[in-house]
Amino acid sequence: MNIVSYHTLADQVLFDLVKSEDEAAFKEIYERYFDVLYIHAYKRLQNKEEAQDVIQEVFAALWDKREHISLTSSLPAYLFTAVRNRILNNLAHRKYELSYLQSLQQFINQGVCQTDHLVRENQLQTLIEKEIAALPPKMQEVFSLSRNAHLSHKEIAAELNLSEQTVKKQVNNALRILRTKLGLLIFLYFLFNKNF
Repeated sequence: MNIVSYHTLADQVLFDLVKSEDEAAFKEIYERYFDVLYIHAYKRLQNKEEAQDVIQEVFAALWDKREHISLTSSLPAYLFTAVRNRILNNLAHRKYELSYLQSLQQFINQGVCQTDHLVRENQLQTLIEKEIAALPPKMQEVFSLSRNAHLSHKEIAAELNLSEQTVKKQVNNALRILRTKLGLLIFLYFLFNKNF
């Protein structure tokens, strides 16, 4: 009985043995090409773990698909092509992942800024509405028609059966009270912001 020395066998013979599920032949191919494939992968990826993963994946696929693989060129050419394709997939995935992370970070940054702005705006609106609600009822009604319904003094006077002078005085008094209670900056924001 002859004992086969796998390290003396040609690549094609080893691959034919692998196709017939010879694990020792597979081990020989692995040991023969692992280092050179790893160096090739590491040069492209610049990451030891990723390079090792690529080589492991190539050899795992070689074993899993051994029955369906037909070498059209040499075994080293097949292995280098498989490694190159996996590297390209990894680089594309890395680029996609980086793009996704940048997009996510941009969304988070914009979302936080918008959310913070909306929270402050809502707080300010609540404060202004609270002060408007504290105005005397008739003054509040006149002011609301002026600022919320956007009616002119003449239109408000006609609707409430008041003189234009009374409407003007009520609006001016409301503005003075709000300016005093809210402070100048908030008051100006309120005065020029169309949302209020």
